[in-house]
Amino acid sequence: MKKLRVGIAGYGVVGRRRKDCVDLHPNLEMVAICDQYFDDSKTTVHSLNAYQSYNDLLKEDLDILIVCLTNEIAPQVTIAGLKKNLHVFCEKPPGRNVEDILAVIEMENSQTSCKLMYGFNHRYHDSVKDALEIIHSGDLGSIINLRGVYGKSKLISFHQPDWRTKREISGGGILLDQGIHMVDLMRLFAGEFKEVHSFISNDHWNYEVEDNAYAIMRTENGIVGMLNSSATQWRHRFNLDINLENGSIILAGILSGTKSYGAETLTLVKVDHANDNGNPKEQVTFYNNDPSWEAEIDLFAQSIIKDQPVTSGTSLDALNTMKLVYKIYYSDSIWRNKYNIQNPGL
Repeated sequence: MKKLRVGIAGYGVVGRRRKDCVDLHPNLEMVAICDQYFDDSKTTVHSLNAYQSYNDLLKEDLDILIVCLTNEIAPQVTIAGLKKNLHVFCEKPPGRNVEDILAVIEMENSQTSCKLMYGFNHRYHDSVKDALEIIHSGDLGSIINLRGVYGKSKLISFHQPDWRTKREISGGGILLDQGIHMVDLMRLFAGEFKEVHSFISNDHWNYEVEDNAYAIMRTENGIVGMLNSSATQWRHRFNLDINLENGSIILAGILSGTKSYGAETLTLVKVDHANDNGNPKEQVTFYNNDPSWEAEIDLFAQSIIKDQPVTSGTSLDALNTMKLVYKIYYSDSIWRNKYNIQNPGL
């Protein structure tokens, strides 16, 4: 079959990684890229046409647009791509707020031939997929609660620009930028949370976006989720405990570009209620490769090639995850009043 022609808007760390995925895919072909930091309005990078403006990129003959831009412009470019009748893959978050993703969905609904998918990359890690399979098997019973910590030591890494600390660009801090992955996984495992209580803080780094978010949440059928998304976690950490009726699944570490979160593992705990007295046997699986980036792009490509609905990372996933993030913001009355956070509804 004819290869699908791909353009990437935003050619930073993530944009370059997405290009590598496209280059590896037998049904995709890189055509052009754009980034505001290119010196000329049109140049050549890696033998690709390269532009400063996404408007010029969209003049290319494309089938797919991949959006790897900052939060304030990502929804605008996603809408522009859909309006051009392109299939669009956009990185998380879908924008700065719930209104941004609602605007995208309105355009999506008018372009029914186009596929739209959001890059919630952690869903495609093998440890997460294995955990989901165990839960769906029913072997450990129903979920009782989840406890998640996802943290790093600062809001700005040495190799990144500081847009993440500017509310008018980012829309939020560590919760919206990184913690959104944990929020999305909790939704994936437990379903929708209806009741939310929280504390939000920016007392340490003193930017106008949060450096810590603490939340306790409950689904309609009583599953409780506890979350700390932190930019004061001096040793980087990803940890999610999923406690079920007959055991636990513990996800720890995450294979990332920085390699700073430690080994990615899944610990399976099966409880013998009569005999183990709080010290059950554990089985630990180590994951040495991260196929998530390629798997995610392949899922998107297959939905286009086979003309099938996007099944994961849909616009509805993006909307519900953003609503939950903003419910966490809204539930702290001090934070809500300080930054005029509106109730997103659930």
